[in-house]
Amino acid sequence: MQTTPRRLPDAELAVMQAVWACEPPASRADIDVILQNTHPMAPTTLLTLLTRLSEKGFVQIQKEGRSARYLPLVSRQDYLAQQSRSFVQTVCGGSLPAFAAALCDSGLSKEELAELRELLERGAL
Repeated sequence: MQTTPRRLPDAELAVMQAVWACEPPASRADIDVILQNTHPMAPTTLLTLLTRLSEKGFVQIQKEGRSARYLPLVSRQDYLAQQSRSFVQTVCGGSLPAFAAALCDSGLSKEELAELRELLERGAL
Protein backbone atom coordinates (compact mmCIF):
# COMPACT_ATOMS: atom_id res chain seq x y z
CA MET A 1 0.00 0.00 0.00
CA GLN A 2 1.14 3.53 -0.70
CA THR A 3 2.00 6.15 1.89
CA THR A 4 -0.40 9.01 2.24
CA PRO A 5 0.61 12.38 0.86
CA ARG A 6 -1.02 14.52 3.55
CA ARG A 7 -3.53 14.68 6.38
CA LEU A 8 -7.14 14.20 5.38
CA PRO A 9 -9.73 16.84 6.31
CA ASP A 10 -12.01 15.70 9.16
CA ALA A 11 -15.01 14.79 6.97
CA GLU A 12 -12.89 12.74 4.57
CA LEU A 13 -11.14 11.04 7.48
CA ALA A 14 -14.51 10.10 9.00
CA VAL A 15 -15.52 8.49 5.69
CA MET A 16 -12.16 6.75 5.39
CA GLN A 17 -12.51 5.36 8.92
CA ALA A 18 -15.91 3.97 7.93
CA VAL A 19 -14.40 2.40 4.79
CA TRP A 20 -11.71 0.77 6.95
CA ALA A 21 -14.39 -0.58 9.29
CA CYS A 22 -16.23 -2.34 6.45
CA GLU A 23 -15.49 -5.67 4.84
CA PRO A 24 -13.88 -4.69 1.52
CA PRO A 25 -15.07 -3.81 -0.97
CA ALA A 26 -17.73 -1.72 0.79
CA SER A 27 -20.95 -0.35 -0.64
CA ARG A 28 -22.13 3.20 -0.03
CA ALA A 29 -24.88 1.75 2.18
CA ASP A 30 -22.32 -0.19 4.28
CA ILE A 31 -20.29 2.98 4.80
CA ASP A 32 -23.42 5.02 5.56
CA VAL A 33 -24.53 2.60 8.30
CA ILE A 34 -21.24 3.13 10.14
CA LEU A 35 -21.31 6.91 9.68
CA GLN A 36 -24.87 7.26 11.00
CA ASN A 37 -23.63 6.81 14.59
CA THR A 38 -20.96 9.51 14.50
CA HIS A 39 -21.09 11.54 11.28
CA PRO A 40 -24.50 11.33 9.60
CA MET A 41 -24.49 12.92 6.16
CA ALA A 42 -26.61 13.17 3.05
CA PRO A 43 -26.03 10.44 0.43
CA THR A 44 -24.80 13.02 -2.08
CA THR A 45 -22.27 14.37 0.43
CA LEU A 46 -21.00 10.86 1.11
CA LEU A 47 -20.62 10.18 -2.62
CA THR A 48 -18.74 13.47 -3.07
CA LEU A 49 -16.35 12.60 -0.25
CA LEU A 50 -15.80 9.08 -1.63
CA THR A 51 -14.99 10.61 -5.03
CA ARG A 52 -12.47 12.96 -3.40
CA LEU A 53 -10.88 10.03 -1.57
CA SER A 54 -10.60 8.20 -4.89
CA GLU A 55 -8.98 11.22 -6.55
CA LYS A 56 -6.46 11.40 -3.69
CA GLY A 57 -5.61 7.69 -4.05
CA PHE A 58 -7.15 6.52 -0.79
CA VAL A 59 -9.92 4.35 -2.28
CA GLN A 60 -10.57 2.59 -5.54
CA ILE A 61 -14.08 2.79 -6.97
CA GLN A 62 -15.29 -0.47 -8.50
CA LYS A 63 -18.36 0.12 -10.65
CA GLU A 64 -21.03 -2.60 -10.53
CA GLY A 65 -23.78 -1.56 -12.92
CA ARG A 66 -25.36 1.56 -11.49
CA SER A 67 -23.82 1.07 -8.07
CA ALA A 68 -20.23 1.08 -6.87
CA ARG A 69 -18.05 -0.56 -4.28
CA TYR A 70 -15.14 1.09 -2.50
CA LEU A 71 -11.83 -0.60 -1.79
CA PRO A 72 -9.29 1.05 0.54
CA LEU A 73 -5.91 1.59 -1.12
CA VAL A 74 -4.29 2.96 2.06
CA SER A 75 -4.50 0.92 5.26
CA ARG A 76 -5.47 2.49 8.58
CA GLN A 77 -2.09 1.49 9.99
CA ASP A 78 -0.17 3.07 7.09
CA TYR A 79 -2.16 6.31 7.44
CA LEU A 80 -1.64 6.41 11.20
CA ALA A 81 2.10 5.75 10.84
CA GLN A 82 2.47 8.52 8.24
CA GLN A 83 0.50 11.01 10.32
CA SER A 84 2.49 10.11 13.45
CA ARG A 85 5.79 10.69 11.62
CA SER A 86 4.48 13.98 10.30
CA PHE A 87 3.37 15.06 13.78
CA VAL A 88 6.74 14.29 15.34
CA GLN A 89 8.56 16.12 12.54
CA THR A 90 6.37 19.21 12.18
CA VAL A 91 4.93 19.77 15.64
CA CYS A 92 7.73 18.37 17.79
CA GLY A 93 10.60 19.43 15.54
CA GLY A 94 11.68 15.80 15.18
CA SER A 95 12.35 15.57 18.91
CA LEU A 96 11.26 12.29 20.50
CA PRO A 97 11.61 13.73 24.03
CA ALA A 98 9.26 16.59 23.04
CA PHE A 99 6.83 14.05 21.58
CA ALA A 100 6.98 11.90 24.73
CA ALA A 101 6.41 14.96 26.94
CA ALA A 102 3.42 16.01 24.82
CA LEU A 103 2.02 12.49 25.03
CA CYS A 104 2.39 12.48 28.81
CA ASP A 105 0.72 15.91 29.03
CA SER A 106 -2.11 14.89 26.67
CA GLY A 107 -4.43 13.67 29.37
CA LEU A 108 -3.66 9.96 29.03
CA SER A 109 -4.39 8.11 32.24
CA LYS A 110 -1.62 6.51 34.30
CA GLU A 111 -2.97 3.14 33.16
CA GLU A 112 -2.73 4.13 29.48
CA LEU A 113 0.82 5.42 29.95
CA ALA A 114 1.75 2.20 31.78
CA GLU A 115 0.27 0.18 28.90
CA LEU A 116 2.32 2.22 26.41
CA ARG A 117 5.46 1.70 28.48
CA GLU A 118 4.80 -2.05 28.59
CA LEU A 119 4.27 -2.20 24.82
CA LEU A 120 7.55 -0.36 24.26
CA GLU A 121 9.45 -2.60 26.68
CA ARG A 122 8.09 -5.77 25.04
CA GLY A 123 8.95 -4.44 21.61
CA ALA A 124 5.30 -4.88 20.62
CA LEU A 125 5.18 -1.56 18.79
